[in-house]
Amino acid sequence: MLKNSTLIQLAFIVAAAVVVFGFVSAAKSDQARASCTALCALRPAYAGRDRRAPDFELPDLDGKRVRLSSFRGKTVFLNFWTETCGPCKEEMPSVAMLARIAKSRKDMVVLTVTIDEDRQKVRDLLGVLLNGEVPFPVLFDEDSQIVGGKFGTKLFPETWVIDPEGIIRARFDGARDWSEPLAIEIGEMVKRPGGQLLDFGCPVDFALGQPRGSHAGICVDDS
Repeated sequence: MLKNSTLIQLAFIVAAAVVVFGFVSAAKSDQARASCTALCALRPAYAGRDRRAPDFELPDLDGKRVRLSSFRGKTVFLNFWTETCGPCKEEMPSVAMLARIAKSRKDMVVLTVTIDEDRQKVRDLLGVLLNGEVPFPVLFDEDSQIVGGKFGTKLFPETWVIDPEGIIRARFDGARDWSEPLAIEIGEMVKRPGGQLLDFGCPVDFALGQPRGSHAGICVDDS
């Protein structure tokens, strides 16, 4: 009788453990799916967790030199553009809106880099496009040693999202509407250490706009 009772207790414990494991797994899956909403919707050209952003220092509109690593500890939206690029000019107001939101926080920053040479021309253009103050730093890479040489950018606009540790977490090719809440969601997601599943970050990698890796089905299910 005692033996049967013990077996029943063991069976109950095992069954309870299975239920708890299933509940925890489902919760993690739901959290991961929620954290991937923005990436699945915007389909970056690249998303990962193993590429450190090359550091650089460039002059801004006033000639002051600004270093990328000085923003360590913040999520950086790094936008590459040029004044001859139509889509760049089209997305610039939304980049400015994202920058204004970022300025109201302490954990995000928007930084833009242009390959143009004429500072006054760029200043005047942005004044027209943004109807006033430029709310983000504008850095000048006239010979494209950084934009083309270190980041390999050939087409504009291109936006890189760099996490607080200096790791490139995503790259978006082409113009986007950065005023949408999805942009802030991405900024929130990359703050999580490594984007690992246990940290409830998005575990999906992207290549050429397509989800990759063992968790790619998260985006397929959401599409």
